Amino acid sequence: MSLTVLAPGLLSSFQDLGRYGQQHLGVPVGGAMDERAHRLANLLAGNTESEATLEITLLGPRLRIDAPCCLAVCGADLQATLDGRPVPVNRPIIARSGEVLKFGARKSGARAYLAVHGGFALEPVLGSCSTNLRGRYGGYQGRALAVGDIVRLNRGLAGAALDELAQELWNLRIYLPASLGAPARPRLRALRGEHAQLFKAAALRNLYSAPYRISPQSERMGYRLQGPKLELQRPQQLLSEATCFGTVQVPAEGQPIVLMADRQTTGGYPKIAHVASVDLPQLAQCLPGDSVGFEEIDIAAAQRLDAQRVAAFARLSQALAPLRALLESAHGGAAADARAPAAADAGTGGAGGNAGATEPSSTEAGPDHV
Repeated sequence: MSLTVLAPGLLSSFQDLGRYGQQHLGVPVGGAMDERAHRLANLLAGNTESEATLEITLLGPRLRIDAPCCLAVCGADLQATLDGRPVPVNRPIIARSGEVLKFGARKSGARAYLAVHGGFALEPVLGSCSTNLRGRYGGYQGRALAVGDIVRLNRGLAGAALDELAQELWNLRIYLPASLGAPARPRLRALRGEHAQLFKAAALRNLYSAPYRISPQSERMGYRLQGPKLELQRPQQLLSEATCFGTVQVPAEGQPIVLMADRQTTGGYPKIAHVASVDLPQLAQCLPGDSVGFEEIDIAAAQRLDAQRVAAFARLSQALAPLRALLESAHGGAAADARAPAAADAGTGGAGGNAGATEPSSTEAGPDHV
C-alpha cells in the first residue's frame, strides 16, 4: 500500500495542523499554510482533521497509485487528473492500483492539499508529522518529495467492488457550509497589533487603505509586502516576543512582513497588526506579485468569525458520517492498518462533496527574518 513519486513537483511536503507545545524550546509550529483546505481534504477523505496531507505548491507532482485508495484534493485548482480523467476539487475519488495522479497548469490558487483515506504512514516527530524543511525533520525524511520516493499508506481498499464504491461516493450529496466555501475577499481582515500606537498615524492609514504587493522574497516562513512605508513615530528597541501565524511585523525599512506557517518562534520587530485567522487561507493561496489590502476589525468580530468557522467544520464532519461509513465498509478484507510505531513518518486521508459559500475566523501573530 503505497504511492510512488514519478515526478516531485515544485515543492510537495507533508503537513498537518502543526507542532504545538514546543515553541518555548525554539521549535516552530509549522503545519499547513492553508489550514482550511487541509482540514477539508481530510474530512472529505473520511479522516480526522489532524491527519497529515500532502501540501502541493503551484507545480504538482506525478504519483503512481500502487494500491486502491480513496483520495481528495482541496485548495488550489491545479487541474489534477487520474489516468487522464479530471479530478474534481472537493470530491472523494477512488483510485485503482497502477493509476497515475498528475497535476497540470494552475487554474487558481497556489497550494493544493491531497488527502488519502486512512492517512500516509509517517512517523510523528514531537507530536506532529509536519515537515520542517529548514530543520530537515518530520514528514517524509524531513524534506520535500523527490523522484523515486515510495510513501506508504496506512490503509488500502478491498479491490473487488471499487466501481460500486466509486458510484456510491459520487451519489452522496455533500454540501459545504457557506463559511467554508471561502470566496476571495477584496481586503484581508486584520486587528491592530500591540505596537500599533508606536507608528505614525499615516502608517495606520496606509496599512488599511493602500494596496501591498507580495514580494518575490516570500515563502512559508513569511510574506514580505511592498507598498507605502510604515514609519514609527521614533526609533524603538523592543524585546523579542513569541510569534503567531498572521502577525504583521515591520522591520526598520518600513515594509511589512506577514508571518506564515513556518515563522520563527520569537521576533522583535514592532507588530502593527494581526491578520484574522479566518482570512489566512486566502493569503496562503496568493502568489508573489499578487496585491493584498487590509481592513480593520476588532477582536470581538474576529472571535465571532472564528467561532462560526469552528461550528461549520463541526457541521460538515457530522454531515459526512455516511461517507465515513461507506469507506469503513470497503475495508472488509483489505489489508490491515499499516500504522507503524517505528518506520518512516505519518500522515493524511481524503473524500469530498459539493461546494457552497463562505465564513470567517479569529486572529494570530508573527517573524524577523524571512
